Amino acid sequence: MFSKIALTVSTGLDLQEVVQLVTDTATEWSGGKFGAFFYNVLDEQNELMQLYTVSGAPIEAFSVFDMPRKTAVFAPTFDGVSVVRSDDIRKDPRYGKLAPHYGMPKGHLPVVSYLAVPVVSASGKVHGSLLIAHDEPAKFDAETEAMVCAIAAHAAVAIENAELIKQAQREAQSSRQAQEAVAKLAAIVESSDDAIIGKTLDSTVQTWNASAERLFGYSAEEMIGQPLTRIIPEDRLHEEDKILENIRRGERIQHFETIRQHKDGHLIHVSVSVSPLRDADGVVVGASKIARNITAQKLAAEKQTLLLRETNHRIKNLFSVVGGLVSLSARMADSKDDLARELRQRIGALALAHDLTMPDVTGSTSTGTCATIFELLRAVIGPYEHETSRLIVTGEDMPLASRDLTPLALLFHEFATNAAKYGALSVDGGRLHIRLHKEGENVCMKWTERGGPAVTGKPETTGFGSKLEQFTLQASLRGTVERHWDAEGLTIDLRFPLPPVRTEG
Repeated sequence: MFSKIALTVSTGLDLQEVVQLVTDTATEWSGGKFGAFFYNVLDEQNELMQLYTVSGAPIEAFSVFDMPRKTAVFAPTFDGVSVVRSDDIRKDPRYGKLAPHYGMPKGHLPVVSYLAVPVVSASGKVHGSLLIAHDEPAKFDAETEAMVCAIAAHAAVAIENAELIKQAQREAQSSRQAQEAVAKLAAIVESSDDAIIGKTLDSTVQTWNASAERLFGYSAEEMIGQPLTRIIPEDRLHEEDKILENIRRGERIQHFETIRQHKDGHLIHVSVSVSPLRDADGVVVGASKIARNITAQKLAAEKQTLLLRETNHRIKNLFSVVGGLVSLSARMADSKDDLARELRQRIGALALAHDLTMPDVTGSTSTGTCATIFELLRAVIGPYEHETSRLIVTGEDMPLASRDLTPLALLFHEFATNAAKYGALSVDGGRLHIRLHKEGENVCMKWTERGGPAVTGKPETTGFGSKLEQFTLQASLRGTVERHWDAEGLTIDLRFPLPPVRTEG
C-alpha cells in the first residue's frame, strides 16, 4: 500500500495523481464508503487555493456544494491540530451548530461514521485534510485511524516532494535549489524497496539503486555503463527490444510480469514498470525502470495449483475405490445389515488412509511420502486389539508412496477383519505377529496368527477378500500373496515392489 504511493512519487510526481491515489487507498483500506481529500496548493501567482479529490462517489456529489468551512467539526483537521473520529457524527456535540444548514446540506452524501485526518508535513505545514465516511455507524476503530494516519504521513511527504519539484522547475535559475530537489528525489529512489534503474535508449544502465543491487546481485559499479541485457535471460531478449520501441514512442509500460536473471544465475520473477525520461524540450532520452520481486507470489500460486490438482486426483481415486467397494460388497453380502456394516468398516479403513496423507497436503513441502507401513498397520489393526501385547510389529519399517496407501489400507483391513472373525483376534488369547523386511526392490511381509481357533485347512469358498486381493495386488500393487493354513494358525506372505519415494533435495 505505502510502497505504491512511494512508487507513484518516484515515477510521476504529479500532484493530482498522488492525492487521488492517497484518497483511493485510504478509502479502500479503511473500509470507508466514500472519501475526499481537500488540499492546499499555490497557483502560478503563488496565491493559496484549495482543491479536492473524491473516491467512492461521483465528483458531482461534492461539486454542487461550497468548500467546507472551519466549523467546530472541521477545524481540528483543517488546522492540522488533531484527528476527528466518530462512530456517528450526527451525535457529536460539535455537529450542526452553524447556519444555514445546521448539519449536512440537503442532498449531501449520508455521513454517519466519520474519520478526518490532517495531512501535515514533518515541518508542521498543513497540506490538507483526508476525510473518510460511511453511511453506517461504528465503521472505524483505532486500528483504522492509525492506518489512515500513516497514509496521510506518506501523502504529506508525497505532496511536499511534488511541490519541491514544481518549485525547482519554476526557479530553474537557482542551481542550489535545483540540486536540493534532485537530492530529495534521489533519496526517495535510493530508499525504495523496488529496484529502480535508469537507462539510455540503447539499454545502457545509467543509475542502479540499492534495491537493484539486492534483487539482481550486481553492484552499481558493475552495472553502470553496462548493457541491461546482462540481467535478461537469452530467451527473453526480445522483450527489451519491444520495451525500447514503446519508450521511444513515449509510451509507459505498467506491471509487465516477466523473468530476469540474478548474478549467480538463478531466475527471478519480476513485475516491471517502465516510463520514458524526457529532456527539457520534451524529447525522450531514456527510461526509468522499476522492478519488483514477485517470485514468492509466483511460487505460492504454483504450489496452490499443484495441491489443488493433487487433491482433485486423490478425491477422484477415492470415489472410484468407494464405487468398487459398493459393487463388490453388494454382491458378497448376505443381508442389507451385513452390507451396511461391512461397507462402513471398509470405508473407515479408507478414511484412516486418507488421514495419513494429510501431512503431504498441509505441510510446507510435498515429498510424495504419506506414511510408513508400520503407521498404516497400527492405524488399521489398532481397533481390533484389546491389549497391546496381542499385536507385535517387527522388522524394517519402510515409507509408502501415496498411491499405495489406499489399496494397502483396504488389504490390511480385510486381513484384520478375517482375523477378528475367524482367526487369532477372535479369541482373547490370540496373537498377531507381523514382520517386515526388504528383499532387493520388494517389500516382504509375513502375517502370522497364533493362539486362535483350530485351523482345519483352506476355506472351501471365497468371498470379498479374494476379489479385493485380485484388485489391489494385480491392478494397484503388482504384488503376490500366499496363505498357509497350518495347525498352529494362518500365515500370510505378502510381497510387492517397493515404490520409489521422492525426498527433498
